[in-house]
Amino acid sequence: MIERAAQVAQERAARLAGHTRQHLPTPGEPLIVLVVDELANLTAYLAERQLKDRIKAALGIVLTQGRAVGVHVVAAIQDPRKEVLPARGLFPTRIGLRLSEPAEVDMVLGDGMRDRGALCDRIPQTQPGIGYVVLEGDPTPMRVRLSYCDDDTVRDMAEAYGGVV
Repeated sequence: MIERAAQVAQERAARLAGHTRQHLPTPGEPLIVLVVDELANLTAYLAERQLKDRIKAALGIVLTQGRAVGVHVVAAIQDPRKEVLPARGLFPTRIGLRLSEPAEVDMVLGDGMRDRGALCDRIPQTQPGIGYVVLEGDPTPMRVRLSYCDDDTVRDMAEAYGGVV
């Protein structure tokens, strides 16, 4: 799936080159959003070396070329270390929820973000959904509160929208 998304991104980029710098989604060429839960399973913990290399290569293409042509990646990861996710610097928008260690804040959100107020390591377990967002080009972390969707709500959404392509 990631390789197919990389192929679409490259095809769109070639077609749009010299005409426009930003893809506008249409029913024929919709916005593509890849959602990957626990990205480390694909970038660090996968035993098959060739498959891991293919995933890293395709992910790099999507992260560097996809945004302008309407191919985006939303990924979640438990372990933010560079050796687990070498391409972490290619994610332009970052969200840090509750983290265990102060050093993890800068790993997830970028250097100096904890000193700028993103105290992800101080979010209590009793306050799920609290986090900090850092947008590309803005050095100020923003505190956010995300809503919680229980399993029934997720199932209802999947049933209602799962067939949308």
